Amino acid sequence: MGLTKDHRLQQVLFTIFLLLYVACLLGNGTILAVILAEPRLHTPMYFFLGNLSCLDICFSTATVPTVLSGLLIKHQSISFIGCLTQLHFFHFLGCSETVLLGVMACDRYVAICNPLRYTVIMNKWACVTLAGATWAIGFFYALMHTVVTSQLCFCGPKFVSHLFCDIKPLLMLACSSTTLNFILLKLVTGSIAIWPG
Repeated sequence: MGLTKDHRLQQVLFTIFLLLYVACLLGNGTILAVILAEPRLHTPMYFFLGNLSCLDICFSTATVPTVLSGLLIKHQSISFIGCLTQLHFFHFLGCSETVLLGVMACDRYVAICNPLRYTVIMNKWACVTLAGATWAIGFFYALMHTVVTSQLCFCGPKFVSHLFCDIKPLLMLACSSTTLNFILLKLVTGSIAIWPG
């Protein structure tokens, strides 16, 4: 019995996503292991690169397994709490990564423009504080969207036409007003996206 064209396409997509996911895990895991194992890499730049690798692993893990199972199972279901949890982690890790890239740019700016004072400015306490602030900003940004979205009423077809639970496809299913959601999405997300630039 031969495979249909759609089935073969799904298999190819599954293989591509799986290989990219494994490459992401192996590459970022190797970066983390090398940074932790080599004392000469315990500098601010590599500290932030280690944080970025950790965020990349978590960010990929928040969505790719759902995408892979969606390619295997035609009509995949997820609970409302599960969808909100995935939405929270997707935005938490994505926002944290964006803010961290801005922090890394500031670190390089200090290294280039103030090379003699770099070790004083970017000391261990400053690096840990900046990394902690990065993760906290992402967490509270995602929490804001998760809480506001959880207050909406949903009716009609409860089918998210997306590979994972993202905020815009979820808002399309809401019966109540989503004005506040879209205002927060545009203002807060816009300001976070513009800040690193």
